[in-house]
Amino acid sequence: MIGVILAATTAALAVPVAGLFGHRAVRRSANAALMRIDSAAGIDEQGFVRIGGIEQWISIRGEDRANPVLLEIHGGPGAAGSPYGARTREWEKHFTLVRWDMRGAGLTFARGGAGAQGGPVTFDRLYEDALEVTRYVLDRMQVGRVVLMPSSFGTVFGLRLARNHPELYSAYAGTDQNVHEAGRDTSAYRATLERLRTAGKTKQAAAIEAIGSDSARWTSAQRASYDKLCAGSDPLTLDTVKKVILGSMWLSPLYTLSRMKAYFQGQAFSETVTEGASGFDDWADGTRFEIPFFVFQGALDVITPAARAKAYFDAVEAPVKHFELIEDASHFAWIRRPDRFLELLLTHVRPVVTAPANR
Repeated sequence: MIGVILAATTAALAVPVAGLFGHRAVRRSANAALMRIDSAAGIDEQGFVRIGGIEQWISIRGEDRANPVLLEIHGGPGAAGSPYGARTREWEKHFTLVRWDMRGAGLTFARGGAGAQGGPVTFDRLYEDALEVTRYVLDRMQVGRVVLMPSSFGTVFGLRLARNHPELYSAYAGTDQNVHEAGRDTSAYRATLERLRTAGKTKQAAAIEAIGSDSARWTSAQRASYDKLCAGSDPLTLDTVKKVILGSMWLSPLYTLSRMKAYFQGQAFSETVTEGASGFDDWADGTRFEIPFFVFQGALDVITPAARAKAYFDAVEAPVKHFELIEDASHFAWIRRPDRFLELLLTHVRPVVTAPANR
């Protein structure tokens, strides 16, 4: 994924520099104005909190503290959610949105670089951080539970958090839903190989074949290489990376050029976390959840295919559950179509978590 984003950056910088940076300054200023929260009942806290022994960036924002709290667990590795404030600004009218840039990611990585991350990033370390962040938010907002909203690789944490700690979460609302099957499902791999062959990209297809179809055996470097080719071979996903991911970072009031550079460095630093999850089997770990369970998936997702997510969802036992496809979206559906994602949250999730029994 890093290579795809960097290629898009190079293309963007090919236009006249003065015009590019002038436009950026105007848009960043407009986004800063958009992000202001002035309501008396609102909250806007963005800064660093000591989590797991290091300073980690956490944002808590919303127009009414009485709204349900939505805790984002971002994907990646290292794909922090901090650039997307302007795209999800409307959400903050209905939820208090909590964003956390994990160790090794985004603004947490930018604060001190690799030397300030407390050592290598591991799955177990991030899982414990997620629990600590959850408890911090519960205490700060004085609520009993929060809605868990993981995306992409964050859903690998999310499934385990929801299954193991129903006392902390009022609902699970996953997107870009990963389903680990210990390497058994090869549908995304085979589809990527076919796209590359159809496009005549024989060198890239050969690289995919050399990695092999058993994802449980991939090294972190091989997984990163596969992710780049998978995303880059799909026009819709590549368009989202360029326009939404890179575009959001470029125009975010939080992101200077040095922080953008650190974002990509953090992704590279965090690659090793996938090895801690490579052998997971979500089916074997259990499909019973004690909290409401929702999945809103891009209909055209090539990285975490909707069919795989739906098959797992169908097996889930939960007090309430609902699955919905987001049309005209691949991976990153929640930020490509934030309006549609909010509609789904308001239609299916908010009524459940605000019901008297769940308060």
